[in-house]
Amino acid sequence: MKIGFYTSTYNDRPLEEVVDFAASAGFEAIEIDVGGHIRTPERVEDAVSLARSRGLFVSSITFFGNQLDADRDKRLELRARTSEFAKAIGGTGVPIFVIFPGRDDTASEEANYDDFADFANELIAETRESGLTFAIENWPGPKDNFIGTTPRGWQELFRRITDRRFGLEFDPSHLIRIGVDPYRALEAVKDRIAILHAKDTVIDREALQALGYHSRGWWQYKLPGFGLLDWPRFIRQARGHGFNGTLSIEHEDAAYGWPGKDLAARKEGERLGLDYLKSVLNGL
Repeated sequence: MKIGFYTSTYNDRPLEEVVDFAASAGFEAIEIDVGGHIRTPERVEDAVSLARSRGLFVSSITFFGNQLDADRDKRLELRARTSEFAKAIGGTGVPIFVIFPGRDDTASEEANYDDFADFANELIAETRESGLTFAIENWPGPKDNFIGTTPRGWQELFRRITDRRFGLEFDPSHLIRIGVDPYRALEAVKDRIAILHAKDTVIDREALQALGYHSRGWWQYKLPGFGLLDWPRFIRQARGHGFNGTLSIEHEDAAYGWPGKDLAARKEGERLGLDYLKSVLNGL
């Protein structure tokens, strides 16, 4: 497995500075954020070439947006842009394009799944020559209601999108905070994991007792090794099912400069995550 990180933690810094840091810190891979570090399809090739010139494997490129936006014009615009990015990314040989399904609050559950699956199948058909894999991250979204972010939601998508070029950017941190067992969840989708997000979660039980599930402040994202997940168990489980891809650290740990605060602290957090994951891999 390669260890990398997601560049969104440094969207306030130029990509050249970010990849220089990644290489000097000993990372092998990088996941590049479109919004912060690429912006347009025309810039994909230059961004990928820059990372590769530092000896980094570009594990994936990630494009945020609600692909099921209730506003038809916004939805069509985003999907057209997504298709343009997919073609550009496929042309570089980057293996994975990460997108987010979102949700249309005005449509039924079934209609949401049907609509996104139809679009995903179109993307797969459009990029057959390049062989690009599409993955969704199981982030529940700003209102905790994105489709395809739970075990049942994944099965709803996979029965509609049967091509194995569609899979998951599996992030255990989100599952922990919504009450889903990440080990059982991984077992159920073991053959559809494209990339693993290395991020953890802690839960303050006293705050949860006082505030309840529908409040804020009772959970926090943490760097791997600083939360509730048993990383040796989790990585051993993934490896046991044949996963040998990238562990991509998504640093959203407020104890180490996130979001967009002390730059030195953010970098220290990445180094701590890297050291911890290396120690886990070395111990397996």
